[in-house]
Amino acid sequence: MIYVCIPSHDEGPTIGLVLWKIRKVFEAFPREYQILVVDDGSTDETAEILKPYTNVLSLTVIRHPTRLGYARSVEELLGAALDRTDRPKRDSAVLMHGDFAHGPEFLPDFIRRLESGADMVVGEATLAGEPSRGRRMVRRFAPMLLRRAVRVEGVNDIVSGFVAFRLMTLRNALRGPGALRLASDGWAANAELIGRAARHARRIETVPVIERHDLRPRESRVEPWIQARQVWRAAGRIRLGPARAAEEVAS
Repeated sequence: MIYVCIPSHDEGPTIGLVLWKIRKVFEAFPREYQILVVDDGSTDETAEILKPYTNVLSLTVIRHPTRLGYARSVEELLGAALDRTDRPKRDSAVLMHGDFAHGPEFLPDFIRRLESGADMVVGEATLAGEPSRGRRMVRRFAPMLLRRAVRVEGVNDIVSGFVAFRLMTLRNALRGPGALRLASDGWAANAELIGRAARHARRIETVPVIERHDLRPRESRVEPWIQARQVWRAAGRIRLGPARAAEEVAS
């Protein structure tokens, strides 16, 4: 089973089309899948748009009455996948966004690598369509700011939010001895999640993806200098250090 996990806040204009495109991908690339969406306190029409899709797709919607933030939404989605699986060594979860930043057409690339033995697959993004020079610059340099806190051998885009995990790897990372909740949010939470999962992955791979910022009808919520300060502070709080795939360590 593949669990496609989508955190969403006020993504009414795009979430329905994203779900439909995911369905079309799996029609052409047949695999058993479920879609899990967190509606994180949306104040737009997201809830109304999602409702009819639950009748035609294998879709579960988890609603937060008030906004809890990206990190809490990601934790809940991945936790829901772990709760549902009875085959954690085989099943997987793919984390992606609901605003077309992450294209559903890349899903087969992630899944093929998992099926070939990878335990974690990270989408290494090339930015496209971002009009703000400040956001482009911060997105490009955020991984460098976090490298003193989180380093995974072979992974350059440590803040990528387009990531796939074998569920056994995820279970060991999030529910093993001493596991803690994500201490950061936004891009830093992505880095923390990747860094933590890497310690339990025998094989880590990357796939090139295009991160689109010109397909959503709303303005980006990323305030570049606020995000830069958050990443900088997170780099001082997160203490994961360097990691490499367990398979490489053993060799």
